[in-house]
Amino acid sequence: MTRGMALTRGLFAALLLTLGGTGCVKKIALNAVADGLTSGTGSTFASDEDLQFVGDAIPFALKLMESLHESLPEHVGLHESLCSGFTQYGAVYVQFPATQLKYEDYEAHRAGLARARGFYKRARGYGLGGLDLLHPGFASDDPDVHAAALAETTAEDVSLLYWTGAAWLAAISVSKEDPELIGQLPQAAALLHRALELDPEWEDGSIHDMLIVVEPSMPMPGGDERAREHFRRAVELSDGRRASPYVSLATTVSVAEQDREEFVSLLESALAVDPDISPADRLANLYAQAQARYYLDHIDDLFI
Repeated sequence: MTRGMALTRGLFAALLLTLGGTGCVKKIALNAVADGLTSGTGSTFASDEDLQFVGDAIPFALKLMESLHESLPEHVGLHESLCSGFTQYGAVYVQFPATQLKYEDYEAHRAGLARARGFYKRARGYGLGGLDLLHPGFASDDPDVHAAALAETTAEDVSLLYWTGAAWLAAISVSKEDPELIGQLPQAAALLHRALELDPEWEDGSIHDMLIVVEPSMPMPGGDERAREHFRRAVELSDGRRASPYVSLATTVSVAEQDREEFVSLLESALAVDPDISPADRLANLYAQAQARYYLDHIDDLFI
């Protein structure tokens, strides 16, 4: 599901050995475990075909990495893995289930969104902390200091920029009653725009996919048109292997424009994607298709 969650028996053994260690030896061992946990692409999670099984496993992996982070606060890889992990867990396993309760149990719905917001804020903290280690001043509350640090980022920072921006924007999306956080939308979106500038084709169009949802909410005009262009690029760069761009455009632009026919067409296209066509995208496709089925079932709640 996210980078660094493919745990192995060797890593567990190394972790157990560190419990009795002291001083430099312990730190070296902890770094070895942290490097192992945060390297690679997390294909064991991303290629799984059981959303719930992965959801049951993620909290343990996250808490393990948080324990390591307490001893290795300057390990940038842990910052990134914790940022991406909490963001994805919050979206898939907390916010989406809460969304499905909106019309059945509104109080549980609100409680779920509040819980998701907590995970997103935790993720943002890890992301900003990691970027601040690389570019001092990034986590500053001073907008000018933050902007200067952002301008110093390079292509090597794109993944961390993406996940930090995603966490920040997700927190904003479930904070409709927090004007201070909502006011940070341009600052959060700037991380994604910087990532796009540095590597426009990153992860087969993943930044474009995220911006489909972000652009219509931006204060400058033309957001729907920019979202459609990002949709086109996301589908093009992923060779149609991902269902998420179709869901993103349908649930933002199609709903906003009350284009019911386009909404149905896009979600049917999402459901037509073969989850097995790309093992690395299997879990993400299963999640996007679960969203598509839910929104089709509740179409009358979205359109007049």
